[in-house]
Amino acid sequence: MDAVSIVSELTLPNLSHLEELFSDEGGAGGPVRSPGWQSSMSPQGLTVTLIADYTFPDRAWLPSAAIVALLGEFQVAAGAARTTISRLARRGVLEGSRQGRYSSYRLTSRAAEDLWSGGSSIAAFTTRPDSWDGWWTLIAFSVPEAQSTRRRALRTALRWRGFAPLYDAVWVSPHPLTPKGRTEVADLARGAVSVFRARQENLETEANRNPVEAWDLAGIAAHYRTFVSRWSSLLPRIDAGDVSGAEAVRARTEVMHAYRHFPILDPLLPIGLLPPEWPRSQAREVCVAVYDGLVRPAQDHVRAVAGRLPEGPHPGIRAHTIAGMSAGTDHG
Repeated sequence: MDAVSIVSELTLPNLSHLEELFSDEGGAGGPVRSPGWQSSMSPQGLTVTLIADYTFPDRAWLPSAAIVALLGEFQVAAGAARTTISRLARRGVLEGSRQGRYSSYRLTSRAAEDLWSGGSSIAAFTTRPDSWDGWWTLIAFSVPEAQSTRRRALRTALRWRGFAPLYDAVWVSPHPLTPKGRTEVADLARGAVSVFRARQENLETEANRNPVEAWDLAGIAAHYRTFVSRWSSLLPRIDAGDVSGAEAVRARTEVMHAYRHFPILDPLLPIGLLPPEWPRSQAREVCVAVYDGLVRPAQDHVRAVAGRLPEGPHPGIRAHTIAGMSAGTDHG
């Protein structure tokens, strides 16, 4: 597996196992699972996220001892932290440098490019104009049950592209399929697929099913509200300047880890199709308030951790913001 694949698997929203979020990949309208992903984070994903959060845009070097110390603040044991760093280096996600007895690491250029692209997409999520022409994209496919691996790969690709199962082998999205998506779906389905652009015709009977019902809207809204409830409670302390040090770093890391899943759960369904007071915008506002509101104390803490080491200060350490990523101003 190459470096970009590893980075995508660990830290970007195209999760390698979408069944973590959806209880039934094959069933129409399968409910979204409980929000355990809003708190859990693997050591490798945590390591990459921490390094990325404080070394863009210049891919600054971080002493390995500083990385181990920061991971320790997330309850990752020193031995496990060093093993994680070594594995990421072997896989081409990190590159190392040694000066005497001291070693430092930074993201490889390919990993950094992929991370920034993914991070910018997450930062820009919900900021695009909400418009819809009333046309649905339908994908019908037929993959034998015996080829379960290919069926799962196709469903995962469709889910990542913003589709949901209207019926078992008929998936739907309010957005057109991109050229890259068409190629990916064609390769996975190997000829056993048809793509349509169509408008819905209401039958005016109880048998009529609106395509938006392919998504578990109640479940998605519950995830948004869980996120808002969890993080909005921290805002008064942030406004008062009472969140600093390791707590500031943890909060920024954890809020972004939770928020980055929403582009999968809610593929920007048009507002006109959604229930009133859809909490998408509120979730973004809370995320920005936490992540950007803690940029200074978190940056100061990471610099302080690195500065305590014999290698000296590290002026390249700099935290970025959602606002900067959205505007493209945080990346040189």
